[in-house]
Amino acid sequence: MPITHRSFANLPEELAEVQVEIEQHALDYGLDFFPTIFELVDVDQLNAIAAMGGFPTRYPHWRFGMEYERLSKGYHYGLQKIYELVINNDPCYAYLLSSNHFADHKLVMAHVYGHCDFFKCNQWFSQTDRKMIDQMANHGNRIRRYMNRFGVSEVENFIDACLSIEDLIDIHSPFIQRSRSEDRYKFRAHTDEESTEAVDGGDFRLPAKSYMDNFINPRKRHSDEDETPRPARAIPVPDEPTKDVMLFLLQYAPLRPWQLDVLSMLRDEAYYFAPQGQTKIMNEGWATYWHSTIMTRHGLHASEVINYADHTSGTLASSPTRLNPYKLGLELLRDIEDRWNRGCFGQDYDDCDDYVQRQNWNTDVGLGRDKIFEVRRIHNDLTFIDEFFTLDFCRRYKMFQFGYNDSTEYYEIESREFPKVKQQLLFSLTNMGRPEIFVSDGNYKNRGEMLLTHRHHGVELKMDYARDTLTNLFNLWKRPVHIHTILDDQEVMLSWDGTHHECVKLES
Repeated sequence: MPITHRSFANLPEELAEVQVEIEQHALDYGLDFFPTIFELVDVDQLNAIAAMGGFPTRYPHWRFGMEYERLSKGYHYGLQKIYELVINNDPCYAYLLSSNHFADHKLVMAHVYGHCDFFKCNQWFSQTDRKMIDQMANHGNRIRRYMNRFGVSEVENFIDACLSIEDLIDIHSPFIQRSRSEDRYKFRAHTDEESTEAVDGGDFRLPAKSYMDNFINPRKRHSDEDETPRPARAIPVPDEPTKDVMLFLLQYAPLRPWQLDVLSMLRDEAYYFAPQGQTKIMNEGWATYWHSTIMTRHGLHASEVINYADHTSGTLASSPTRLNPYKLGLELLRDIEDRWNRGCFGQDYDDCDDYVQRQNWNTDVGLGRDKIFEVRRIHNDLTFIDEFFTLDFCRRYKMFQFGYNDSTEYYEIESREFPKVKQQLLFSLTNMGRPEIFVSDGNYKNRGEMLLTHRHHGVELKMDYARDTLTNLFNLWKRPVHIHTILDDQEVMLSWDGTHHECVKLES
């Protein structure tokens, strides 16, 4: 098969040759990926890029500096090290750490091609922007212009408020057909209500990217346009609670045009990163599966085996206190491949209740590789665990449910029962492990106040997070904000009116 995906960037000749070799092996195994560009960087450059989510052209913000300091200290103190960083883009960009051993570079390249295949072929990434490198640069330029015009502190403080609610989106909405009015709003979310006016001389508007709309479809401008919040508008009570809080604010919050633009950009970025949170276990398991396959069968020389085994064992190390997504994803994929190779599926297998017969079951159907490619294409972590995390798998890897014991002040094993173990794992993956918050009313008590509802799944809100989020929502909504939740088995209403927090117990 001819190689059509290579791009050597600034790689030394020996690494460029390795890329040719590893890429050919990946293609031979049937992996499908965008053209992949590897960049060789030093540790400070890699930490800086990682601190910005992999996009060195992002907007300036203090949190990126804080993350850089954390990564740098972790590296210099020997607590952590970034081996690879790859970006979901077309072409894909991946970064190699210059201080790595030669065997590590080969391992990382094989791992990266697994990720690139997953990005391109997994359904949950199908709606992401494949030119996000360019889009991030556009976002950065626009936010820098706002900082130059309105001041760094004002823009940065507004970004702080927006980032506190970047999880309050509907991660399934890219796959749901919404109303045409909502689609139009998303298309030009950064403009104010005047952007829907007719262009001078007619009613026709040319389609345009959001960041080019003002240029392609000019409108009458006012000298104070960017300093005046848009006027209040009628706020409907949603027919049903809406999960996309950021979109609700874009539609109805009394924000200035530049604030709408910034909020729209951060919402777009939140939706871009969402599939990565939804597929962490599968994505890392898939990349680890392929780097293990390529390296052990093709990529290793005898002198590199010990180094490879040492680093891979560190990546797959289990911990009694936290779940390792690399380990769980890899072992589940191997289990699926083994089961489908041996025919351990279907009605006959499910109806068999003889333990020895089930353990020795083998019809030699050899469908394992086809099955894991199918799984890679259609599943996310939640459906992956729900369908393929079995009783036999749970027993084989001695998995358990744990919780915090108030009397001993330690986390302890609570149960080894399969239903409880699987239930806790699924709960931790539902909505990426974050609380489900909905806007129930934008005109609560007929006073223009916002009412949120927490869909309780047995895990309570963290009170410090809840208070800070309500405070930031008030800064965006400009009116009191409330959230209906459950604390200690009691329905309560948490509120912030701009001066003090309140927690009121509700009668059943």
